[in-house]
Amino acid sequence: MKRLLCALCVTCALASGALFVGCSSNAGASSPAADPSSASAAVSTEPSSSSNAAPAEQSAASSEAADAASASGQATIADGEYQVPVATDSSMFHLNETSEGMGTLTVKDGAMNVHITLVSKKITNLYAGKAAQAETDEAGWLQPTEDTVTYSDGATEEVYGFDIPVPTLDEPFDVAILGSKGKWYDHTVTVTSPVSK
Repeated sequence: MKRLLCALCVTCALASGALFVGCSSNAGASSPAADPSSASAAVSTEPSSSSNAAPAEQSAASSEAADAASASGQATIADGEYQVPVATDSSMFHLNETSEGMGTLTVKDGAMNVHITLVSKKITNLYAGKAAQAETDEAGWLQPTEDTVTYSDGATEEVYGFDIPVPTLDEPFDVAILGSKGKWYDHTVTVTSPVSK
């Protein structure tokens, strides 16, 4: 009788152990199911962050393009004539005192020229560039105009003036002058941008 009871106890113990192991393996199997969902959630957030970064980069690029367009618009001058300050680099080559340091800037189809009136007829030609270039490019010599000036005491005089191509505003550019002695000299001219009214 005792042996029968012992056998029953062993059988019950084995059965309950199998059930416990089964429960444990089921519990263990359920935990990996949670991991894929959490991994999926983690993966799903990555595209979201990168998609947010792309519009930010596009916005920055658009802003830079707008700034460039704005700067370009400010540098554009409408066709017309403007009285502008003109400076030279030498007292040997300068504007007539009646000009009060001003020249007439003409803008047409994006091309700019400035007319300046000099102090005499001693400068016979100008060249847009360096003296060395002028010597071999006679076709490019700028011819003078005859300007009549009236001084503060009422006296008048005939002097030379020149129409000079302007490659850039607010920065010195090269101009060569030919004196009455037949020698070319290097100088620079600076034309200031017109002031909007």
